[in-house]
Formats: sequence, structure tokens, C-alpha cells
Amino acid sequence: MKISAVIVHYRTPRLLEAAVAALREDARTSDVPLEVVVVDNGAASSSTAGGAAPEDLPARVLRAARNLGYAAGMNLGVEHATGDVLLLMNADVAVEPGCLRALLDALADADIAGPRLFWDRGCRLMLPPQQLRTRRAELDAAWAERSRAWGRSFRRRWRHRARAFWCAGEPTLCYELTGACLAVTRDGWRRVGRFDEGFRLYYEETEWLLRARGAGVRAVLAPAARCVHAYDQSAKREPRAQLWFEESAERFRRRRYGAWFAALLRRLERVPRRFEECPSFAGPGQGETWVEVTTLPLGVPSAGCRVAADEAAAFEMPEDVVDGARSDLWVRVTDAGRRDLGGWLVKT
Repeated sequence: MKISAVIVHYRTPRLLEAAVAALREDARTSDVPLEVVVVDNGAASSSTAGGAAPEDLPARVLRAARNLGYAAGMNLGVEHATGDVLLLMNADVAVEPGCLRALLDALADADIAGPRLFWDRGCRLMLPPQQLRTRRAELDAAWAERSRAWGRSFRRRWRHRARAFWCAGEPTLCYELTGACLAVTRDGWRRVGRFDEGFRLYYEETEWLLRARGAGVRAVLAPAARCVHAYDQSAKREPRAQLWFEESAERFRRRRYGAWFAALLRRLERVPRRFEECPSFAGPGQGETWVEVTTLPLGVPSAGCRVAADEAAAFEMPEDVVDGARSDLWVRVTDAGRRDLGGWLVKT
């Protein structure tokens, strides 16, 4: 079964080269037929920032005249792909050995499969599931940033879901996958449809996966498939990224929940945020211990890894995570009951 890897690229040529090299090496060692299609959204502006896709890249490169946005770029790439399975990827994702075969195995009983994503090249910090997108979940998350007591409760409830996601050992039904890397069968793509190009950046995969669930298209987390995602590397090179995020969030809310609920969330977001200060880590707890890393003062969503209780204090932040971060990083240590044991701040 032939895989078409469709990569939308924006001003990260070194990461793109690494992504394509990892794909080709995994395809070779796993004996998986592969083609790579790259949509270069940054080609027209490469002289001023970052760089276009290399001329000698072993892939078919479609050079856009402007930044089409992620959704439109992905749709364009899919139009030119010929494989039985589409692998929809960011340029800052690198597959680990065996990833392609594991995704194909997961697709034997599903139409969409997402790999286990790691933040660091050492494959220690697992990235979390996407946030739940319901009216109740949106209000829950918004109020957690405005009430210290609610935030404490929210973190514990979020960790229950995140740890189930992180500990999954077999393909597991999941529609909160990350759009950085998704494998989808041709039939699945046909049934769900194209990405909504009204979302220039962010929310496009969220809306697409919700459409998949509504259409009865089965999506699974494939934990045996592993990738490293150098999170947020393309967006930080686009000065309009924050504006596009805000536009996409508003569009998603209005279309998903209705204009009245979008207005309610806007009013709630004008309430000042009040975060509980994370206490200094005083020492290990007992039993199961997790280390979580996030850029968010609420503490979640976060990346996480399970550690021995007596090793938590010695946890060292992976250098590639620190180097790629756009802001300071909070490290929190939590116990089996999903309670905070303390933490510390890593300046970047």
C-alpha cells in the first residue's frame, strides 16, 4: 500500500530536510512504497525570512505564490498525491523508525490514525491530546484560568484524560488527535472531505476530526507509531499567526456552538486571569510520579512523562525543547492522585 506524505512547509528548510530524510529512511527499512509532496507556503518570501524548500529535496515540491494557510496548502498537496494512504504532516515532524508500518497496521481497522507525538528528540516528553471541544468543555477551560480553585480541579480532571492517552498500548478510538501528523485512507478522506480553507491557521484539523466523527469515520491513536514534533516552529515565523489564531477560534466557535455562545466566551475572556502559583518542589511523593512541561501558567495542557519518584527532582529539560520554545517553560511534578507536588520555572 503506497503512502503519500503531504507536507505543508513554511520557512523551516532544515526541519523539512530532516522530515523528508526520516520518511524516506523509514519507508526504505520498512519496505513501504512512499511519495513525498511538499507545498512550500514560504517560497515567495524566502528572500526575507527563513528560506524556501531546498531545490534538491527528494520530493515533489509545489511552490505557492503566497502563504495559502495550512488548510489550503494541505488540500493542494492532496490533489497532487497518488497514494492509497495520505500522511498529512507539518514540516517540523520527524517519524521514528517503524512509524509508517505501525500507521498502516492501525489503518487495518480505522480510516484515520495519529501517531504518538514526542516534544523532544529523545522521545521522553509525550505531547497531549487535543482539548475537548464542547460548550461545557470550553466553559470549563475558560473558567479554570480565572479561578484558582477551579484551575486546581481542572488540572486533576485534565490529567485523568491525558494519562489514559499517554498510557494507551494499543490502537485506541480518539478524535482528539494532533493535526501535525495524521494518516488517512483515501476512502476516509473522501468521506470526511477537504480541510475547511476558512481556517487559515489552527482549528482546521479540530473541525475536520469532528466532521469525521459525525460521518462515522473511525479515528484511532496508534501508540506504536512514534514521531518527534518540534512544536510551533513554523507559526513563530509568520507574523500574522496570532491574528489567524484569533480569527480561527472565533470562526470555529460561531460555527460549532452558535453566535450567542461565542459572544459568551468573549465576555468571559475579558475577566482577568488568576493563576495559582506553583509551589517549589520539595521532594518526591510516593508511587506513580509524572513530570509535566508546559508554556502555560495554568499548568495544562502539557507534555508529560512518567518517572520514578526519586528521579523527579533530577529531571533535566531536553535541550531541543528549551532551544525551540518561544517562552519560559513550567515544570510540574504530580502524583498518582493527579495532585501537584511542586515545580520550577525554566527560563528560555
